[in-house]
Amino acid sequence: MRNTFAEWKMYRTRFLVKARRLSASASFVDALGREQRGQTGDYLVEAADGSRSIQRREIFEDIYVAMETVEASPASRRRSVANHKHQAPNRPAATA
Repeated sequence: MRNTFAEWKMYRTRFLVKARRLSASASFVDALGREQRGQTGDYLVEAADGSRSIQRREIFEDIYVAMETVEASPASRRRSVANHKHQAPNRPAATA
């Protein structure tokens, strides 16, 4: 019998998300009308598009790895970029 499966490959998730652990049970209806439920220790996850879901702790911790620092909010990034644009560039002194 011929092998119908390709070779195993390693994969990683490609999305960055913000998440926080639930300190108590929680539930809500998401933007698509799905009921989200979680228990203490599960994770509330916010995707880049602002959508939120609850993921079981075991699944979340198996898929995601915490980053060292939390990225600044989009509003503070815009302020930082705007402030940088208004700063005078460092140019070498002109010679006569």
